[in-house]
Amino acid sequence: MVNHAALPWGEMQPFMTKLVARTGMGATALRFTILTAARSGEVRGATWNEIDLDNATWTVAAHRMKARREHRVPLAKQALEILHAVRQEPDADDLVFPSGRSGRPLSDMTLTAVVKRMGRDDLTVHGFRSSFRDWAAEATNHPGERAEAACRRGGLFEKRRRMMRDWARYCLGKTG
Repeated sequence: MVNHAALPWGEMQPFMTKLVARTGMGATALRFTILTAARSGEVRGATWNEIDLDNATWTVAAHRMKARREHRVPLAKQALEILHAVRQEPDADDLVFPSGRSGRPLSDMTLTAVVKRMGRDDLTVHGFRSSFRDWAAEATNHPGERAEAACRRGGLFEKRRRMMRDWARYCLGKTG
């Protein structure tokens, strides 16, 4: 197992403050990646038919997942706000985070380039998943399996929804 360079969770709020100030689809997709604790490839390939705005859920098809199992992601209010913002852009195609080339996803280096332009050559995009897991383990009462939950249903999914809400609030410096 490869350890990806991760931002210590205690540095997430100042990092996100700087990231929110950045414009462009790459920065927006990176914010969504962090808030959902998703892999960048899942985010870059996300399509609108995977998004259920009414139920605040993103369902990634099994064929797009590393484990080849459908993955349901509860979306915090802040992640939904990102989706509403990009949905309003003119000429939006089926991709949630399209590149400048119509119909093409962002490249795998786009999110990495945002991190590097922020002066953080020491980090990887995948490392933000570790930041999330470390935060859950060290700063919350959320059980570890909830941070690792993949395609859970029922009660655990709703508990994961609360955890993702707490993560978004933490990342963006909000409490309550």
